[in-house]
Amino acid sequence: MAGDEETPSAGAAAPAKVRLAAFLAAGLIRGLRTTVRLRFHGDEEVRALEREDRRFLLAFWHRHLLFMPFAYRGRRISVLVSRSRDGELISRAIGWLGIATARGSSSRGGAMGLRALLQQARQGYDIAFTPDGPRGPRGVVQPGVVLAARSTGWPVVPAAWAASRSWQLRSWDAMLVPKPGATVHVVFGPAWVVTRENEAGAAAELKRRLDEAFAEAEHWARGAGSPGAVG
Repeated sequence: MAGDEETPSAGAAAPAKVRLAAFLAAGLIRGLRTTVRLRFHGDEEVRALEREDRRFLLAFWHRHLLFMPFAYRGRRISVLVSRSRDGELISRAIGWLGIATARGSSSRGGAMGLRALLQQARQGYDIAFTPDGPRGPRGVVQPGVVLAARSTGWPVVPAAWAASRSWQLRSWDAMLVPKPGATVHVVFGPAWVVTRENEAGAAAELKRRLDEAFAEAEHWARGAGSPGAVG
């Protein structure tokens, strides 16, 4: 997920500040959600998985993090979040939105974070990944998501969203924020399973599927309708 510095919060007052900032951030996200319309595309398969309480791994680019909590309708899900000050803020904010977290990253605590995430998976959580997190490069799949998919044997569901009107932040991930009154189109690609036979090319395949899902979401957001099946 996010994080520019892999250091703990500094100062005795930092935890209280982080808690307050996270609470306010979650409130702003909830408030923004009330001003937009959500439209889902290709969600029949993921809704069936949720309805039948079958576990899966949800994957989406880091820039789509903001509205993904509203795309999930299962019982409970956990996502890997950086062990950083920014990661602490994100972890607490999405906690207010009902999302659990495991702490770790590709640069520090990654193995520990992945083990914690897999432990939560064994406890009945679905798991989510931003494959290019916590610090990029943007749009490049890191190995953790492939390891998790191979370890669990769960289907990977790629997802992306685009809005009819949005801001693009000047962050490393070019995070997207829908503008009030926009229509947000969430696209789910077909689920697929990482096996021993396809593991070597799984990162490239996941990138292709995520990019195609985003391209379809942008197509819907431009009012052009569906460009065809994803995946």
